[in-house]
Amino acid sequence: MTTPPGWYPDPQAPHTERWWDGTAWTAHSRAARAGAAGAQAPVQPYGQGQSFGPPQPHTVPMRQPGAGAGNGGSRRLIALAVAGVVLVAAVAGGAVLLGRDDDAAAPEAAPSTSAEPTATTAEPEHSADPSPTASADATVLEDQLNGITLAIPDGWVRADSSLEEGATIYTDETYDCPGGGSSLCRHARVSSLAANAPSADTTAKTLAEEDVAKAAEFVYGEDRLGRRPHGGIRSHTVLKSQNYAVAGKAGYLVRWRVVTGEGPGGYVQTIAFPSPAGTGALMVVRFAFDATPSAPGLEVMDEIAAGIRPVGDSTGGGVGSSIGPG
Repeated sequence: MTTPPGWYPDPQAPHTERWWDGTAWTAHSRAARAGAAGAQAPVQPYGQGQSFGPPQPHTVPMRQPGAGAGNGGSRRLIALAVAGVVLVAAVAGGAVLLGRDDDAAAPEAAPSTSAEPTATTAEPEHSADPSPTASADATVLEDQLNGITLAIPDGWVRADSSLEEGATIYTDETYDCPGGGSSLCRHARVSSLAANAPSADTTAKTLAEEDVAKAAEFVYGEDRLGRRPHGGIRSHTVLKSQNYAVAGKAGYLVRWRVVTGEGPGGYVQTIAFPSPAGTGALMVVRFAFDATPSAPGLEVMDEIAAGIRPVGDSTGGGVGSSIGPG
């Protein structure tokens, strides 16, 4: 025999009733109903030798015949029996409450008259790439990291793709790549970036000679997505290899003519020189122009190279001039 499920006085909270599910106390409680019959006896706190477990059946000794006075005695016996069962349930249930399993099944709580506010997370609004500030010159790309600026020719734009290397400008128009797989090929691009950890004995010449191969592979070889938009590089010819003054620094220039597996191929150029940013670390500016009439001519490549300036310098004396054979 076990105590049936129901609302019983909470042994740990006066004037409160807690739901007994038939085997354990649950987390559901409510204010004691007014006029509830029966008084709750004190419950011994947990940890003072009390025995724990579900309420046990309670037997009320029957009175001997004649001990009571008619129906009044019978009613008193019934009331005492009911009170005894409630008392035992409260005492044993109080112990179970202290060690109850909060995960046990419980009766559904009565709905609240005031709904809890529901937390909502709004989808972030799409934010377009920030436009240049009013003071920004739309005809100049500023590479603050390396301390130079590049003139942006008409029909060219700043790159906003994370797949680009360094600060990049390129022709605005795109076309289907001759090797397939992409419709985002461009006829010309220029990038400014720091050298990738050159050794202590690396010079501008050795850096330019090494980097021009990387520049050619990046555009006309295999891209970062593993595609060959121009069918890969078949061969190259060195067109220029010479000392070159750029941004007031003594640098070195190397230019290749690249033959590709698909399409007309192109011209690739690297200029290596010490950064004007103050650290003196070597940096490179890479050029890649398609060898097709629809692409900008090599004179545009020369104009962009001659227009490289230190940040904040509008003159850049000696910039863009050859300073002797390589």
